[in-house]
Amino acid sequence: MWKYYALLSAFFAALTAILAKMGIKGISGNIATAIRTIVILFVAWGIVLATGEIKALKTLTKNNLLFLILSGIATGLSWIFYFKALETGDVSKVAPIDKLSVAIAIGLAFLILKEPVDIKTITGAGLIVAGTLVLIW
Repeated sequence: MWKYYALLSAFFAALTAILAKMGIKGISGNIATAIRTIVILFVAWGIVLATGEIKALKTLTKNNLLFLILSGIATGLSWIFYFKALETGDVSKVAPIDKLSVAIAIGLAFLILKEPVDIKTITGAGLIVAGTLVLIW
């Protein structure tokens, strides 16, 4: 099932880039990020309320909160820089370079989370890095 969710994530990430580029015309990336964040806030909490998962708030630990807060900060910074790149760059170049995050995540998962990597994963990450270098040059 996770593969379907991952494919949907990829589709909506691609759609996000197109819609963001269309919406950012004439405004700053910071304003765009703030508006997008408000929308996500309402959508995420709407889903939590609609599914009854609000009860799970009681089970959060300090560790959960710490890492979710840090993740939120990292997400915010990612979005801010993404929109700054979209302000002047083409989606066809910005979005693929942004996806270098996949190769970085693989490396960090190996180093920090001690997740195993196989030759397919290493090859895929290498191809992503190579593709990013082609786009940059």
